Amino acid sequence: MSAASREIGFDRDRELMMRALDGEISPEQRAELEDRLSADDSLRAEWKRLSRVKERTAELELEQPPDKLWEEYMNSVYRRVERGIAWILLSLGAVVLLSYWAWQGIGELMGDLTLPWYVKAGALAALVGIVVLAVSVIREKYFVYKDDPFRNVHR
Repeated sequence: MSAASREIGFDRDRELMMRALDGEISPEQRAELEDRLSADDSLRAEWKRLSRVKERTAELELEQPPDKLWEEYMNSVYRRVERGIAWILLSLGAVVLLSYWAWQGIGELMGDLTLPWYVKAGALAALVGIVVLAVSVIREKYFVYKDDPFRNVHR
């Protein structure tokens, strides 16, 4: 028997055993599997091993976690989602408000009709960039402070 035909036979043996274990085997395939098992001791030993594994896994039961654990998990998920949304809204609101106030503060510069539009657009872009950067730095400093393991260490 060539290596290729042994490989094909091995694949067929595996397919038949898996079909039998899953309960998806036809009567003809069952007969073919029985013939192959009776002709090959190593195949019969593997079939017994696979059958034992199937029986033991069918007997296993997953332990259900207590209800309190589920409640704590769901609360932590909700808390993280809510806080994430809150930070996004707070950051967006801070950017809009600070940009508006800064815009009002330099309104005279923008109201000057003698300045070209690109100077005004540049000033606005710089102003919005500063506001976004300030909000980002403040938020980052807060998170670093909150999670700093050395916050309460004194020299």
